Amino acid sequence: MPKVITIDPGKSKSGLVLAEVSEKKVYEAIILKSELLANYVRNLIAADDISQIIIGNGTTSREIREKLYFFKKEIITFEEKNTTYRAKARYFELFPIRGLQFLMPKEVFILNKNLDAISALIILEDYCKTKFTLNQNIDFKTWLK
Repeated sequence: MPKVITIDPGKSKSGLVLAEVSEKKVYEAIILKSELLANYVRNLIAADDISQIIIGNGTTSREIREKLYFFKKEIITFEEKNTTYRAKARYFELFPIRGLQFLMPKEVFILNKNLDAISALIILEDYCKTKFTLNQNIDFKTWLK
């Protein structure tokens, strides 16, 4: 089955999600330095059947789109307004607070978290008009050096 890549572009770092639309499953969710994004996408394309790339229309979307010139299939620019804000709520849907942690303020759990991958997930969910599930225990806090 072909997969899609969704990118929440940023100046210094970007969120990326690799998902299978018909299964509504996320196979990979990472945050990486924006300068590494094109090579990372190139490697994903070499390893997987990618049918399209969806890029949020924010900060550096045009520059990132230009860097993905090698992708010969469809690249879609899609609205990403409020995804960073919405990513906080989606984080707790994906990773609910359990046990005594419930007594602590929610903000403590996302204080130092990079939510760019969850923003990329929200862009995908908005584009497909459906929620996706995580294929395995995906760590949205990953930072690719």
